[in-house]
Amino acid sequence: MPHTLALSNVWRLEVYMNIDRMVMAFAGTMVLVSALLAWQVSEMWLLLTAFVGLNVLQSAFTGFCPMAVLLKKLGVKPGNAFK
Repeated sequence: MPHTLALSNVWRLEVYMNIDRMVMAFAGTMVLVSALLAWQVSEMWLLLTAFVGLNVLQSAFTGFCPMAVLLKKLGVKPGNAFK
């Protein structure tokens, strides 16, 4: 029984996801979507890929991420990276 309860809590976003994980999930999704759009629609979508990559790189050095600020205002619990 305890294992069932633990597994059910893993899938609840408020238990599992924090700002750090949501930012990385969003960035990864944007890179994949923009790469797919660049392949199928126009190579100009690679500009979005570059923008996301540069934003992730600068946030690694500065600790500032616009998405993290937005998620914090929405009440998502902070992780260790964006406090």
